[in-house]
Amino acid sequence: MFDIEEELKKLPEKPGVYLMHDKEDTVIYVGKAIILKNRVRQYFRKNNKTPRIEKMVSLIDYFEYIVVGSEDEALILECNLIKKYRPKFNVLLKDDKTYPYIKVDIKSDYPSVIMTRKIVNDGAKYFGPYANVGSAKEMVNFIKEKFQIRQCKNFRNQDRACLNYHIKKCLAPCMGYVSKEEYRKQINQICLLLEGKIDSIIKKLEQEMQEYSKKLEFEKAAQVRDRIMAIERVSEKQKVSNISENNIDVIGLYKNEVTVCIEIFFIRNSKMIGREHYFFDELKDMEEEEIVSGFIKQYYMEMDKKNFPSKIMQRYQLEDKEVIEKWLSERGNRKVEIRSPQKGEKLRFVEMAELNSKITLENKVKDKTEILTELRDVLELETLPLKIESFDISNISGNFIVAGMCVAQNGVIKRNLSRRFKIKTVFGQDDPRCMQEVVTRRLKHSIENPKGGFGTLPDLILADGGITQIRAIKNAMDDVGIIIPVFGMVKDDKHSTRALINEEKEEFKISENLFNFITNLQDEVHNTAIEYHRKIRDKEMTKSKLDYIDGIGEKKRTALLQKFGSVNNIKKASIEELMLVKGINLDLAQKLKNEL
Repeated sequence: MFDIEEELKKLPEKPGVYLMHDKEDTVIYVGKAIILKNRVRQYFRKNNKTPRIEKMVSLIDYFEYIVVGSEDEALILECNLIKKYRPKFNVLLKDDKTYPYIKVDIKSDYPSVIMTRKIVNDGAKYFGPYANVGSAKEMVNFIKEKFQIRQCKNFRNQDRACLNYHIKKCLAPCMGYVSKEEYRKQINQICLLLEGKIDSIIKKLEQEMQEYSKKLEFEKAAQVRDRIMAIERVSEKQKVSNISENNIDVIGLYKNEVTVCIEIFFIRNSKMIGREHYFFDELKDMEEEEIVSGFIKQYYMEMDKKNFPSKIMQRYQLEDKEVIEKWLSERGNRKVEIRSPQKGEKLRFVEMAELNSKITLENKVKDKTEILTELRDVLELETLPLKIESFDISNISGNFIVAGMCVAQNGVIKRNLSRRFKIKTVFGQDDPRCMQEVVTRRLKHSIENPKGGFGTLPDLILADGGITQIRAIKNAMDDVGIIIPVFGMVKDDKHSTRALINEEKEEFKISENLFNFITNLQDEVHNTAIEYHRKIRDKEMTKSKLDYIDGIGEKKRTALLQKFGSVNNIKKASIEELMLVKGINLDLAQKLKNEL
């Protein structure tokens, strides 16, 4: 058994990474330390810990640590382990989207320009990433229209030009209407545009326009003039006023009572090329410095090093600023600085990012509040249903019966609050009685310990089913002596959510937004129940006769199977052969022979 106090005494005074495990052997937190002994001991001492840390420490069953040579190595290892285990008490980027790039296949005789999410070592040029997919699409469409490059996926010579040529959206290289040199000139200009070198491209185009004018080719000169004007317009849309920096990312943070929002702006060549935001729940009592530090480490761990900024601007004085800067600089093969501006245009830009994060979060809260308000009004509830719980039963012909519960808090489904139940008192297929048992057990948890893992009682209960499930839940509430509004989520013939229903079979019509919210809730509780059912079923089906013999635990069972290969071979073995296995004495050997 792991004795935490004894293990704390063994901690070395060296840099390293520590991993906190719960009773289910799940890694719930990964941290780094300059001195492991000092850092890890802090968690288990009576000091002013935040509620979040208090909760984490209460779940720790044991910890382990890895000693490294320096704080730099600790940071890299910490990032890798967070990426691997995704511990619930670390700052986690839940949005694993792959950002789009614009690809120019410059090795082709007549290159194309496309949007892609994958970078391949194929000799092509990649520009990005674009945090906003719409911005990337808009730029590709602009290039195709203004530079008249080919748009066909499989380039080959044709007998006649396609429609794009006739509407002046392609130069028709497939017909030989443009030389490779002339087409390459277009591609070079496109690359300058994507690199943000607007002044260079406009200068070249102005020279080109003058040459056409001198040759009295006024139609071509007008086309180049229109292209210059279009480039200036698209450049102006991206321009960030009063920013002299060329290659920076700006981070703004805002948090309310339940959620943190981080907004990040991407500025390249004094132009805003995109922005992105992330939401983090359950971090309201974490210090802003710790949130931003964790975000930076995770975010740039995933980013292609070609796209690293020269500077990252944010408001806070980060404790591990120097080591993060060193790590980013080594990863990006360039100097990367983390700045905390105190005045001037740089501070105003950080404030702009913070304002945007505030607006983004407030809009999200507003959307959720509107959904809950509509739900309250539709169901004629007395209060806003800030905490909604949903239940579902899963089994196969009465076998491997389990239940799932999911929770929506403030209009957001909280997967960390989901719970799974094994049915203890019902044998055979009787879903209503199973529902009554599960809900009774769940309600008793909050009545007996409102500060426990289930938290407070819900404001509303939704059952994945109809009248019988509603009545089963009401019976559960009668068992414990409380009253909570309960409704059923009924489905149509295609297994899609149709409506909400009460005990009197009255159906409630809901808007599309509320419909989507209810559907997501129903899908979540269904998945929670069925995944647990599969886990229990698979575990049961892989059991052997050894699992049912008293005195044969996991270690002895593993040793027996390693020695003999199968249960059938164990059955054929003699008493003497069985006793050669570590832990198997005469009594156990005889029991094995008798039972098998």
